[in-house]
Amino acid sequence: MRGNIFFLFFILLMTISQSNAKQFKNAYISFEIPERWDCQLEATEWICRSQDTNESKEAIIILTAKEVGPSDSLAIYENHLKNPIQATIKTGGTIQSQVVTSPQQKQINNLTWIDGFHLSSEIQNYYTRYLATIKERIAVLVTFSAHKDFYSKYATDLFRAINSLNVIATKNSLSDPSMQGPGGSLGPISTGQGGGGAYAEFEPINPNKDGGKKNKLIFLVIAIALAGLGLVLLLKKKKK
Repeated sequence: MRGNIFFLFFILLMTISQSNAKQFKNAYISFEIPERWDCQLEATEWICRSQDTNESKEAIIILTAKEVGPSDSLAIYENHLKNPIQATIKTGGTIQSQVVTSPQQKQINNLTWIDGFHLSSEIQNYYTRYLATIKERIAVLVTFSAHKDFYSKYATDLFRAINSLNVIATKNSLSDPSMQGPGGSLGPISTGQGGGGAYAEFEPINPNKDGGKKNKLIFLVIAIALAGLGLVLLLKKKKK
């Protein structure tokens, strides 16, 4: 039921959005990203995010791929995403993610993907949508993460990106440098622990810092309003 609500919510956002998109394509996958975004290869992972400094902290897409091993299967991925994922936080401790929606199989461009949705599985206070699939000898993982306070802002972009996923890899793609190494953060595709890889270098939003600024602004507005009210009452008193 909850999954259906999220789906309907994304459909609604798609119908009202007028944002432009462009296609990202590498040796093994293609999909649409916002016009203002860019993708860069870092080690064994492709990192996609906004070119705007502030927006780059709000959302991120990470792509990884590897040769299929004996422990790789859609069933294993699905089972992995059914359970909370342990993630490392900046303070050095660990937290358990919240499974927002149970993983399920999703058909995208004639290929079956495992689709899962967690909160705080890669970065604390960030929603992460996992899409994992296998095509011939290649396992592919794409993660879409956005801070919980900004997820609605990027929901349309992420919905469009997910539904445009197209695995174009061939057996020869395994010779591409971007497909070597573990990468990813999903069970047998990597170490099986969130918060690793490119996420370890991602600079998240500091809720306390941002919240402090908002609180100061609120207090300032209240102070100005009270001062204005006091001045009005004082002038009325003088007139009497």
